[in-house]
Amino acid sequence: MVGAGQASEIARAGDVIALDGSTGEVLVSPDAEEIRRFEAARAAAKSREAELLEDRDLPAQTRDGRRVFLFANIEFPEEVPSVIAHGGEGVGLYRTEFLYLNREELPTEEEHYSAYSSILERMQGRPVTIRTWTWAGQAAHRAPLARAQSGAGLRAIRFTLRHPQLFRTQVRALLRASLHGTLQIMLPMIAAVGELREAKVQIESIRQELLREGKPVQEKIPIGIMLETPAAALAADRLARECDFFSIGTNDLIQYSLAIDRSNRDVAYLYKPLHLGVLRLIQASVDGAKDAGIECAMCGEMAGDPLYALILLALGLDNLSMNPADIPKVKRVIRSTTLADAKKLLEEAMAFSSHDEIERYVLNQMQERFPEAFEDAGMPASGPPV
Repeated sequence: MVGAGQASEIARAGDVIALDGSTGEVLVSPDAEEIRRFEAARAAAKSREAELLEDRDLPAQTRDGRRVFLFANIEFPEEVPSVIAHGGEGVGLYRTEFLYLNREELPTEEEHYSAYSSILERMQGRPVTIRTWTWAGQAAHRAPLARAQSGAGLRAIRFTLRHPQLFRTQVRALLRASLHGTLQIMLPMIAAVGELREAKVQIESIRQELLREGKPVQEKIPIGIMLETPAAALAADRLARECDFFSIGTNDLIQYSLAIDRSNRDVAYLYKPLHLGVLRLIQASVDGAKDAGIECAMCGEMAGDPLYALILLALGLDNLSMNPADIPKVKRVIRSTTLADAKKLLEEAMAFSSHDEIERYVLNQMQERFPEAFEDAGMPASGPPV
């Protein structure tokens, strides 16, 4: 729940609060009838989840044979059991920034190594994609480094390439941990081929350093990039030649393509995943990957919303990575349709010019086809992520 305005001023210590994250409803000091209503909704949600989990071990495959892999986004090693319990086929995004929070010093190589090896071992051979540090602001101000900006400033690969010792510590731990499972390394906010090449040179240098020290690493570790800017999406054909996979980070791709700050409530209403321009950027990313013979995944919030499942299926995404709890809902939609139907929906939706028209058409079609998945939806299920 975000954007709750003065909620913290209204609520007092000791107040009972009823919150429904699916509808955005929050009640402070609800009466007995309201509590019964929330408890009934919670029971129904648990029953629905149990029913969805019956498909946990089944593939996310359409009725006409199109297979999509559903992975999970996680922030802590302790989330791995939830990934497996919800049918996750791997970790599509491990956000390493959380290693840096609530501490005065930067994490050591051994702390990195412990976290990464733990996740890889717990996933028991399933692929695990670990993203290098992407977020400078809150972590850097505590560290003995220059203060960094968030947003479109000095962050992600730009920051780590400027501070090679920070990058070296993390990459050494990643390469050492590679022996514990199926590791993929993902570089964030790559906007140009030069950045990708420089990062790969540094990774290879660190690899050779470890080998000289007698520390073994996995022989082949896929290195991919997040596509998070319009520049990267439009240059996807060139970038794809120099990496092993793509993962589209829609949270930033949408805000940068629409020129909004998704954390600013004054413009958050403009955050539209089904904007025609956004759909075309996703398509360009997928096409660039396919032409080069590499996989194209999506790990932004858009991937975990069943409202967009058919659109993403039709656009040609190979893997979708999301919060573990969203996996069963998206899987059910994919298993209940055909690729041909998905392509028809995409073609019809993209015939409209206005994002409102596209959004309304897709929502109406999805509610009609999958009423149980959108029974609470009066608007698209995803608001702007922050």
